Order: sequence, then structure tokens, then C-alpha cells
Amino acid sequence: MSARHSAGLLLFRTGADGLEVLLGHMGGPFFARRDAGAWSVPKGEYDPARESAWDAARREFREELGLAPPDGTPLPLGDVVQRGGKTVTAWAVRADLDPAAVVPGTFRMEWPPRSGRIQEFPELDRVAWFTPERARAVIVSAQATFLDRLTEHPA
Repeated sequence: MSARHSAGLLLFRTGADGLEVLLGHMGGPFFARRDAGAWSVPKGEYDPARESAWDAARREFREELGLAPPDGTPLPLGDVVQRGGKTVTAWAVRADLDPAAVVPGTFRMEWPPRSGRIQEFPELDRVAWFTPERARAVIVSAQATFLDRLTEHPA
């Protein structure tokens, strides 16, 4: 099995309480009742032999959120390796976005398992702005490194 790669954009802004980041809650039945570890940088898989990580991050932003990726200057946040072995590459981009404007992409899967019934679920069932402290409590654990790297840079 070849290594899996994902790329994404972590939007950030200055809100009433200071720095805020935009995360998406993973859609589908596995994450429906979870909060901790169920939020992620909007991202998706790509094949490095066919597409650059940057191009994939922008494409996946559009697919996951249904909105054009922001044009701000990207801040590279590097790579992290998640528990399952997937390498995730991310960039931070200063931009504002109204979570109510999101029209998420969907995916199809058999649910319940072994039922033969195919259902459609949103890629992200909601998005929200978080302070880095609150984001750390809900984000996929390996992706917390992106929060650290973002807060190390002057805004």
C-alpha cells in the first residue's frame, strides 16, 4: 500500500478574543456524536505524482466547503503524520469566512455496515471558528501541531 497524503488550508482571523482558526467537523456516522478529535483542517487526499500539495489544498478547500479558496498570502505550516500514517501538509491563510455560507461536498458509503444500503453524507457537517486553545481540545491530535506553528508566527 502506498503512503497516503492530504493537503489543506487553515484559515485564521483576528476575532473578539484574538486569534481564531476555522475547523471543520468531519461528516458521516463515525463522527456524528463526537467532538474531541472529530474536527480538522479542511483538507483532502491527493496523489503527489499527479498534483502539488498546494494545488490539492486549494482544490480540496473548494470541494470540502463549496467555496473558492481565499487569495491571501499562504504561511506554510509543514507536514504532520497522523496516527493512521497519512501525511498532512497545511498552509495558514488569513481570511474571514461565514460558516453559514459553506455548502459541503458529499461522499457515499455503505451504512449501516454490511447492509447493502448506500447513503450520502457531507464531507464536513459543520464548520466553526475556534480560539487556538479551544481548537486544541477538538482537533485531530496530530493536527494540533499546525496550531502551534501558526501561533509561533507573528500575525
